[in-house]
Amino acid sequence: MQNSEIDVILNANNFLHILEGLWVTVKIALISMFFSITLGMLLGLIMTIKNRIIRCLCRIYVEFNRVMPQLVTLFLVYFGLARTGVLNLSGEASAIIVFAMWGTAEIGELVRGLLTNVPRIQYESAEAIGLTRSQTFGYIIFPQVLKPLLPGVVNLTTRMIKTTSLVVLIGVVEILKTSKQIIETNRHNAPDASFWMYGLVFLLYFLICWPISLLAKRLESIYTK
Repeated sequence: MQNSEIDVILNANNFLHILEGLWVTVKIALISMFFSITLGMLLGLIMTIKNRIIRCLCRIYVEFNRVMPQLVTLFLVYFGLARTGVLNLSGEASAIIVFAMWGTAEIGELVRGLLTNVPRIQYESAEAIGLTRSQTFGYIIFPQVLKPLLPGVVNLTTRMIKTTSLVVLIGVVEILKTSKQIIETNRHNAPDASFWMYGLVFLLYFLICWPISLLAKRLESIYTK
């Protein structure tokens, strides 16, 4: 039976479906990271405002998304909001919202920490030479923040890709769902194909996440020296 099980993976149509599912996984992760970086930079900046109410609200948002399991939030958005008529969201859209919320909190906290570590004298020097607040952040502060922020962003990207495996629980046809469908279709002629199929899924996740993980470690070693 082993040859039949391997043939399930080597079948061109099956492998194509696996790649299509992998693309859904990567697409959700990339779109979520785009919003995470964009909104996270803004959140980090807002969290440095001296207004206590604003800072308190931001802290609640960050802690909620860091403490709450992504699976619970995913169910809350998809089965709670999307299925009760409050919002009409697909599984992919719900996943992007949840992961972007989580990523925004992570990036926002990183940006806040980096901004608060910039010496106060740099703000005062920029003000002394006549730069506006936006020019100060654009030309002086943010360039210093971006480099040490890169390792955290790359590391979060790896975590985001792995966490997207949760979307199979809300019916999104990504790589795990596609693999399960192929296994179910071939359960009679290749009953043990699940080992080989999930092994392929493991390999594809590894091939995507491992280089990103190495990049994160490399960037971290460069910018922490």
